[in-house]
Amino acid sequence: MRLPILSILAAATFLSASACMTMGQSAPSSADYAAALADPARPAAERERDVARMPAELLAFAGIRPGMAVGDYIMGGGYLTRILSGAVGPTGHVYAFQPAEFIAFRAQYGEEQRQVDAAYANVDAATGPAAAPPFPVPLDAIITVQNFHDLYLSAFPTDTGARASRALFAALKPGGVLVVVDHSAAAGSGTRDVDRLHRIDRAAVVSALTGAGFVLDAESNLYARPADTRNVNVFDPAIRGHTDQFTLRFRKPT
Repeated sequence: MRLPILSILAAATFLSASACMTMGQSAPSSADYAAALADPARPAAERERDVARMPAELLAFAGIRPGMAVGDYIMGGGYLTRILSGAVGPTGHVYAFQPAEFIAFRAQYGEEQRQVDAAYANVDAATGPAAAPPFPVPLDAIITVQNFHDLYLSAFPTDTGARASRALFAALKPGGVLVVVDHSAAAGSGTRDVDRLHRIDRAAVVSALTGAGFVLDAESNLYARPADTRNVNVFDPAIRGHTDQFTLRFRKPT
């Protein structure tokens, strides 16, 4: 069992991140999201995933607070969208983005988006090209989990990652944050293993986003799994749910 060790690492990261907060408020803690996690509208299957996904710790790292406008970039089935809805509260808003390319590939993505949109008054669906998410208002924060590597799949134009990085930068308010979680590839591999393993090198993500204007603000070991060799497909039953993942917080300069 590595969860206790990971919790200690995560706590240390959050203490370090607190010193970096520039919003004039103390950093939130994972306890601040208890009500959002207890939302009775959340499916039981999603609740069961909380132990491994540690959403409260992730939202604390992102600095999510009531009243914020937040983007869930590539929302998948809406796991994080539902929690964000409770975290920002009735005075906040969540824009749940599902790429049109994903919906064209799997129609269920569109249905899942509609269901979440209909269930929460402070959630609005957003759909469009992966490289041009149509967020309607400037955002305080954007979170994307296990999806940034998808921008470099061979099915997309080769400049998709660069264009999406610029679009995410433009979508944020000055001082806003972008949190990226993704499966770690071997150091120095760049985007080589995106199609074969669904992994991306941390350095490639940092390069793309700093190239778009972001500043790397903090990093968390929340999902670090040192035993992962990083050379196995993330969907392989031998490693699925136990991949080594990096968690990065970028900030748009003021």
